[in-house]
Amino acid sequence: MPDHLREILRFCESQSAWVRETVETLVRLESPSDDKAAVDRCGATLARMLQEVGADVTRSTQAARGDHLRARWPADGRDARGRQTLLLGHFDTVWPAGTLERMPLREGDGRLYGPGIFDMKSGLAVSLLAIRALGEVAGGTSRVALLWTTDEEIGSGTSRALIEDTARASRAVLVLEPSLPGGGVKTSRKGVGEFELLVHGVSAHAGLDPGKGASAIHELARQILALEALQDPARGVTVNVGVISGGSRSNVVADRAAARIDVRVQTMEDAVRVERAIQALQPTRTNIRFEIRGGVDRPPLERSSAVVRLYERAREVAAVLGQDLPEGPAGGGSDGNFTAAIGVPTLDGLGPRGDGAHAAHEHVIIDDLAWRAAFVTGLIESLDSSVQLEA
Repeated sequence: MPDHLREILRFCESQSAWVRETVETLVRLESPSDDKAAVDRCGATLARMLQEVGADVTRSTQAARGDHLRARWPADGRDARGRQTLLLGHFDTVWPAGTLERMPLREGDGRLYGPGIFDMKSGLAVSLLAIRALGEVAGGTSRVALLWTTDEEIGSGTSRALIEDTARASRAVLVLEPSLPGGGVKTSRKGVGEFELLVHGVSAHAGLDPGKGASAIHELARQILALEALQDPARGVTVNVGVISGGSRSNVVADRAAARIDVRVQTMEDAVRVERAIQALQPTRTNIRFEIRGGVDRPPLERSSAVVRLYERAREVAAVLGQDLPEGPAGGGSDGNFTAAIGVPTLDGLGPRGDGAHAAHEHVIIDDLAWRAAFVTGLIESLDSSVQLEA
């Protein structure tokens, strides 16, 4: 192992207690996406931590969601076009306030358990240690920018424009979301769409005048079969009708029904195809009408040549640090989907090993925290202006 990377790894390992304490602090600051006050309390602590490592922190104030945090360091280390390497993450979680009472922070078998620890507060802590390593060992943090958002778990509605604008000024985006099982990175992610199909029928008495009615529920059942036919698992296309509702009483022909539909796709080509097919759904009876809302609002992160080159760079750094770095796809989306879709080389799943995102057994592997920080530090260092990653 080259002396420089050995020094970085040694420094990060010496800070194992610090990074663990940082993880624990963040987990104790519960931050459900829909609780602005709670998310902002967590954000205030993160802003202070960033300032302690020399960052100029800007808050993007939101009315209903938590305030997003953007951090920058001196510009002299950016490439000739003024761009930086962007570290991307979020600090909102799916867990409601009070979860810690029934799912407390605890250690067992070399694992640290707690709500939001894997997705993705440990990734934030790893980012902070990597920044410290850059500043204290690797000669400066000037080549880095950082963006942490507050609504990733609920669609990134208030942060998407900020994410894309920040990414456009970047030569590469490193997403500190959870790693794959075994510690691999994510070189592709499915795009995600959500649709709502509203069916308007004609009510009637189910016993006296059924012929005068047009059942919205019966029509919805037919359309669900049509939606199922859009699936193509071999291409990674899934269409799931996850919620249905309708009607008022069993003896009334239903004049309304609705379905909420989840769509997952691996390519933009399939995103366009499935979205057009859903928007083109037509009633089978003339006295029924549809309203169709929604779309594929999180594009897929496709395994482009630029993503592959970035992955190969990461794999080289990991190998020098003594570990293999596998790659793979992920069925869920992240904010890295947005940055990849606008053409910025993006590598996702750089967070530490663990398991149980959004589940009661959510945890991280304690011994992986310091190594991940050293790995991220080495990867940032390798992304100098002499290497072209763009497609």
